Amino acid sequence: MANVTEVYGNDSFISNVTESTPPQSNSPWDDATWILTSAFIIFTMQSGFGLLESGMASRKNEVNIMLKNVVDVVFGGITYWSIGYGLTFGDDAGANGFTGVGYFFLNPDGEHIGTIYSKFVFQASFATTATTIVSGAMAERTKLMAYIVFSLFNTFVYSFPAHWVWADEGWLKKLYVVDVAGVGPVHLVGGVTALIAAVMLKPRRGRFVKESRIYQHIPSSNPVNTLLGLFMLWWGWLGFNCGSTFGISGGKWKLATRAAATTILSSCGGGITAFIISYVFHKRKYIIPLIVNGILGSLVSVSAICAVTTTWAAVIIGSVGAIIAALSDFLLFKLKIDDPVGASSVHLFCSIWGLLCCGIFAQKDQIQGEFNFNHGLLWGGGWYLLGVQTLSVVTIILWSAVMSVIILKAIDLTIGLRVSTEEEIVGADFFEHNIMPPDGVMPILAKHFKTKRSSNKNKDESNDEQVVADEKLCFCFIKKKTIVAIRRKRGTRDKDEDETKDDDIHTEKKALDILRKHVKKGGKEEEEEDVISEITQSDTAAGMQFTNFGFIKDEEEKKCDETDPVDDIKGD
Repeated sequence: MANVTEVYGNDSFISNVTESTPPQSNSPWDDATWILTSAFIIFTMQSGFGLLESGMASRKNEVNIMLKNVVDVVFGGITYWSIGYGLTFGDDAGANGFTGVGYFFLNPDGEHIGTIYSKFVFQASFATTATTIVSGAMAERTKLMAYIVFSLFNTFVYSFPAHWVWADEGWLKKLYVVDVAGVGPVHLVGGVTALIAAVMLKPRRGRFVKESRIYQHIPSSNPVNTLLGLFMLWWGWLGFNCGSTFGISGGKWKLATRAAATTILSSCGGGITAFIISYVFHKRKYIIPLIVNGILGSLVSVSAICAVTTTWAAVIIGSVGAIIAALSDFLLFKLKIDDPVGASSVHLFCSIWGLLCCGIFAQKDQIQGEFNFNHGLLWGGGWYLLGVQTLSVVTIILWSAVMSVIILKAIDLTIGLRVSTEEEIVGADFFEHNIMPPDGVMPILAKHFKTKRSSNKNKDESNDEQVVADEKLCFCFIKKKTIVAIRRKRGTRDKDEDETKDDDIHTEKKALDILRKHVKKGGKEEEEEDVISEITQSDTAAGMQFTNFGFIKDEEEKKCDETDPVDDIKGD
């Protein structure tokens, strides 16, 4: 401290000045604060994933996709607290290179309470992100209940590779694998599971039709939301990579700043590459999904090496990542694997590159001495590091593939993964959340039901009246008009009450009676609005669980009968 008397010429001033105490180099609360702050930033990635996925999907499933991101947090979070954290970082008796033991139903106390809690919050955000990745590949055709069960169990798939890579006893960590920000446990696990889920669920209706082009079928509902989701993920990625230094004490703050710089520069390289690819291969058009996934692919690619590489290497890594994302997306399209948001392209294929590039571009950590102990090939480190990185890729892919097949197959055999055709056409927003579908969806569904009607061998050909229904939908056809009576799913109690009634007329028959009564009065057709109003207020409709009545004019009946209705489904 400078001589205050010399500066101010006042001896009395010295009594009012106290020497500042230099900060301790290993202050634990500094590290905990950094970890918590990073975890809070990472948590906002859930909003980014939700906006990006809902923006790329059709409008009839937007709410459902956003809710699935809520499911990831609440259900995945509770399983990670109860068991997942212990499997990852438990160090009690029995812990080994494969799994941790201890810290189940986490509730620590004592000297290390702050460190453990901050680490748990940070890792919980990682675990839920691994599940959120999969939600994009399963979008628009997965039952919500099936996804809830999946989110509960997918946490375990993440926990074991996380133990291998980050825990002191982890077998990959003992081999000095380089994975600063979880490319293996988070992105590779999520990407493999996403691909398995997409294959098992099969494509959405109308996804692969003749003469369709990659970005012209089932169009995105809101590209603005997609871009907004990209920015939120971009922001969250900085917390992801910089926070993975697990503190700022000692030399960690220097590694965190390097991680920030390489993350940004990698995304710049990937973004420029994606713009060029789009401009060259899409007739001077800038395709939003391609550019978005190119940037995300570059961010995934640099995450493992972000704190132990150079800035120019980060630009190269990000550029290659964007190329891989574009090529793999094209490959999946050719293989007719439907991944609505490109989760497999971004997180699986770019993760493989992200881990392997460490064996080429990584530098020995000479600042903190924790994150890398070997140089990559480019720096004369030999083949050892590349071999370890390759081993980690193969092992994590095999683990994730086997476990995801077991979990998803078990769910499919018990609950069922995929929604019905009718639910897929109308959208999950209506069937799962009682939100009316957008305009243009119900006529397509009517065509689908007309196919059912025409295939009904017991139908009286001379009768122009026909009812087609399943457990959730009811369509009544009378000549050139169609009335749809959509009803909610009924609980067990409602079914029991219905069985005790003397009147055994089915709900769909009641709907047809209402239609006869109100559509034709004195041989004249009323205005549709008046008919709907009378129907919803009539005594006949009382007690029926209808949620909507609507007319669908059938002016192109011949055309409808000759066309496969599901081929017309383009989304909204």
